[in-house]
Amino acid sequence: MPTIECNQQRIPFDQPVTVAQALARLLPESHDKPLGAFCEGRVLELGSRLTQDTTLRPITFQDEEGRRIYERSLRFILLLAVHRCYPDVRVRIEHSIGFGMYLQLVGRRVVQGDAKLIEDTMREIVAANLPFKRSRWSRQQAIDYFTRLGWTDKAALLSYRPYDYFNIYECGGLAEYFYGAMLPGTGDVPVFSLRYYPPGLILQMPAPNDPAVPAPYVSRPKHMSTFFESNYWCQILGCSNAADLNDLIASGQLREFIRVNEALHDKSLAEIAEDILRMDARAIFLAGPSSSGKTTTANRLKIHLRVLGMHPVLISMDNFYLNRPDVPLDEHGKPDLESLYALDIELFRHCIRDLLDGKTAQLPEYDFATGMRKEKSIPLRISHDQMLIIEGIHGLNPELHKGFEPGEICKFYLSELTCLNLDDHNRIRTTDARLLRRIVRDYQFRGTTPEKTLAMWDSVRRGEEKWIFPYQEQADIVFNTALHYELPVLRRYAYDMLQRITPDEPDYFRANRLIKILNYFLPAPDDAMQEIPPLSILREFIGGNTFYNE
Repeated sequence: MPTIECNQQRIPFDQPVTVAQALARLLPESHDKPLGAFCEGRVLELGSRLTQDTTLRPITFQDEEGRRIYERSLRFILLLAVHRCYPDVRVRIEHSIGFGMYLQLVGRRVVQGDAKLIEDTMREIVAANLPFKRSRWSRQQAIDYFTRLGWTDKAALLSYRPYDYFNIYECGGLAEYFYGAMLPGTGDVPVFSLRYYPPGLILQMPAPNDPAVPAPYVSRPKHMSTFFESNYWCQILGCSNAADLNDLIASGQLREFIRVNEALHDKSLAEIAEDILRMDARAIFLAGPSSSGKTTTANRLKIHLRVLGMHPVLISMDNFYLNRPDVPLDEHGKPDLESLYALDIELFRHCIRDLLDGKTAQLPEYDFATGMRKEKSIPLRISHDQMLIIEGIHGLNPELHKGFEPGEICKFYLSELTCLNLDDHNRIRTTDARLLRRIVRDYQFRGTTPEKTLAMWDSVRRGEEKWIFPYQEQADIVFNTALHYELPVLRRYAYDMLQRITPDEPDYFRANRLIKILNYFLPAPDDAMQEIPPLSILREFIGGNTFYNE
């Protein structure tokens, strides 16, 4: 009979128990309700049976994986409610917005009353506490079912999977495939709200700091506008889901697809350059989260401004880091390089002010190998008709803008905002796409193993939530650096690296999650790789970017 351990507590059981039963005994006074458990690098559902000695680590809403479990279960309730209200309407979940998800009812003009009707139906489903029943279906059985239901996107994707069987969930007469763990039943998902946001709806989740109530809605019109534009690109490209991209690869059309992707990026950057010229700004603060492609974007923007007759000068904010002993420490006592105050803010503002005033500035140069600033500074002076492109993660922070007139600066935010879904109901998170980019780049160019990159990711994400995302709506310009073809390319580099991570590694479950995403994509063929231009943002991560060979 099993002995179960959790948080240094051990209890022997006289018969097999579920994860939920074991945690109820081991954590009787826990304030955070478990949503699952980690076990040897795997995620176990609360209903999973334990038949042998096991060590568990509870997953709560404070864990990213816990919020994903909650979200999957909430999405099923939404789909079941829409199916009951409008049986022939197709749901497409587009992207995240704060602590919510934006979705559309394809083929139906959404009105205010739709939000109330669907939300009321969702609450009836929650009150009924219907179970999410998991069963094993053959691939053909699943394809046939989803085809009959009209969910041809899911049927097409499953046809590319190299497995003969899948774990399908059933609830209230509807079956679905969700690519991850679920909660036991609809009664476990009581906290949500549904908001009318034409032409679609926003399904709001709780925030980690207060899971008892739906998170307050925060308007992000620029963020939404960028996603709308990217979804329009998806329509132009005829590629909205993973199966669409696989079809292009299988039919030998990926090369043309890459050309159109890159042309759209170039067109967008050319238009942004013209907008900046009209603004008459002297300093462009270019910011974005990790692995957004800031360096390549800054260089490409410089080229487009050159075409318009300007002669911009690039400045990296990284050179203004404090010497490592002077960097503030995080809660773990380690140098917090994500913090704004890891930068010499006063020196930065002084140098930029001198440059804009026509004076010679002494720019520091930082050596990341030693964690120290080099002794010799670099003198720089610009003419009155030149502009600066200042690149760094904190570029939108108001602390860096003190002493500058609003008309002197342009705030430019960029991020990898993936609009390609696995299928209509399962999106690919932008954080996962950025993490894949970073794993590939760090391994190839920074000598960092995937294990180390994964271990740093939570700290990077906390820094983004604190120092970057709160300011994104203050940007004058927003640019999406996602490329619709990049996941089949990144698969060629990341897949084997991630496969080598063993279950005893602390981030094995996260590596396995990335592998599952990549499993839904065919790898990009050799001839298509030759089509990726040397100035592509993707080259910043996979190599071959000629900006770095000058």
